[in-house]
Amino acid sequence: MDLGKFWDKYGLYVALLFMMLMMVSYSIAWLRVGVGQGIDSLFAPLVESFKIPFFILIVILSAATGLYSSIIQKYTIDYERMTDVQDRMKAFQKEYREAMLSQDEKRIKKLDTKKDRMMKEQLELSQQQFKPMAYILVLTVPIFFWLLYRLSQIHNTITLPYYGTLSLTAPLLWVIPAWIIWYMICSITISQVIRKALNIGGI
Repeated sequence: MDLGKFWDKYGLYVALLFMMLMMVSYSIAWLRVGVGQGIDSLFAPLVESFKIPFFILIVILSAATGLYSSIIQKYTIDYERMTDVQDRMKAFQKEYREAMLSQDEKRIKKLDTKKDRMMKEQLELSQQQFKPMAYILVLTVPIFFWLLYRLSQIHNTITLPYYGTLSLTAPLLWVIPAWIIWYMICSITISQVIRKALNIGGI
């Protein structure tokens, strides 16, 4: 079977299945620790030799995450088509509202046929946006496993506005630890800069 056709047809389901497996893997201690230990030799010098503070290291890793995520999405998502479909959908919704307000049954019936086609295109675009997640998770999950592995061995703090100085493993938002919140803030912020530089749209 042609891999391109297979991916077009089943890519969304493969990506969703892979995402589920990645999330389940977080609960498997031996796998999480094993992967963390496996890549520790790669990242350990940053902590032990260069003495980079852990919260700065999270900034560096989140920047790397934002870079490869943006590049993967740039080359796996058709942003031109996405923009075109979104613009046509907005125009269609405006036209449909006008037809409904004027109670033009003939026009509404014609637009209902067009609506099915527009919804199908939107569904295809939604599926397309999920597919890069499989590639991104392959790179991101090991990084998270390493962070978890390292944070379980050492005590590091971070100073945040309104919260003061607290441990990176301390719950910051409900049960979500400070280091994950910090990672997300850095990754989202840096990703926006990278997307602007690479001239790619939002997801």
